[in-house]
Amino acid sequence: MSIETQPYLFIEEDSEMNRFVEENKNISWLCFDTEFVGEKRFMTTLCLIQIATENGYYLIDTLKVKNLQPFLDMVVDEHIIKIAHAGENDYRLLNSWFGVVPKNTFDTQIASGFVGYKYPVSFRKLVESEVNVRVSKGYTVTDWERRPMQPKQLKYALSDVLYLYDLWQSLSKKLNKEGRYAWAIDECKELEKPSWFEQDPNKEAFNSNIIRSLAPREQLFLIRLYAWRTEEARRKNYSKEMILPGKLFGQIIRAVSSGKEALFHNRRLPDHLIKRYGDIFIDLYKRVPTEEEKVILEGIPRDNSDNPQHDIMMEMLHLLVRYKCLEDNIAHSIVMPRTYLKRMKADKDYFEACMEDGWRRAYLGEEIINWFKNRTRLQIIFEEGKFEIKMTE
Repeated sequence: MSIETQPYLFIEEDSEMNRFVEENKNISWLCFDTEFVGEKRFMTTLCLIQIATENGYYLIDTLKVKNLQPFLDMVVDEHIIKIAHAGENDYRLLNSWFGVVPKNTFDTQIASGFVGYKYPVSFRKLVESEVNVRVSKGYTVTDWERRPMQPKQLKYALSDVLYLYDLWQSLSKKLNKEGRYAWAIDECKELEKPSWFEQDPNKEAFNSNIIRSLAPREQLFLIRLYAWRTEEARRKNYSKEMILPGKLFGQIIRAVSSGKEALFHNRRLPDHLIKRYGDIFIDLYKRVPTEEEKVILEGIPRDNSDNPQHDIMMEMLHLLVRYKCLEDNIAHSIVMPRTYLKRMKADKDYFEACMEDGWRRAYLGEEIINWFKNRTRLQIIFEEGKFEIKMTE
């Protein structure tokens, strides 16, 4: 299958969109990808949608075609299987712009993790391994907003969907052979939930490297500072880093309690920044906490670094999972993502819901699941020539 000779319909007008709809009334599968630009802005700009169906290949210029509803209707149609590679960002974009999330999905990156590939695996490597085709990387950072688009750009964009059908077929066979097809589909369904793309508005602050080392008043200021930056970036449609670089947060926190003059005298803080926002920073610091903010402060994750035995036990359990995955030729990072481990380390009461039910429980088994659920009660007992993990009463 050659990109150079593969015909496609480039959709720039409503009449061409109507043709796309007419040709694909009764499709059973649809491969898609998107090209977008997110640099230097708050809202990502959708520039191109690449589509493959049993009836052909299509490229939709989303800067010219404003009515994307026919495509969105296909995306949410549960009778059509949607095939993508690493589709999370594409789904997030559709959710944020149009309020829809694809249904009945098959993500080739997720599926590959169940049949021996490292997770995440690149599209290029997966195509080379499964389809025996080398995919060019020539336009990975091209300016997708520039018009008119160049033929080579379009050919490159087409390559992102040209091999998805073959990957779906190849990976599905392997999944069925291993008895893991249902597991892969269950994992794909997680990305079909709108809640997957909902973020705690305080996530950035809570994940800060410094928040746990601050006094409550400075913690609240940091939370407010992140929230203010987000709203300012949304209002101006600038990136958050363009509004206020994250590397300056620590310096602002150190100086803000001493007033605006202290902010000006901090040589690491640009004068133009303090002239523009200094009064805002002071107000954010001095404002009396609301009842809602007091609740937010109570939700700051605790630092459990003072319990090294707990950390070691968690790492040991994680290594046991990795060993089991290695034996079974399944990507450990899809079975036990580091985010799960991090949350369980930080919160002794946390246990990821999908660990309690679903394919992970079926794969890991009751004993390992029980160890994770009761991890604070586990002890390592050393005896001559052996050691064992025991659960205390």
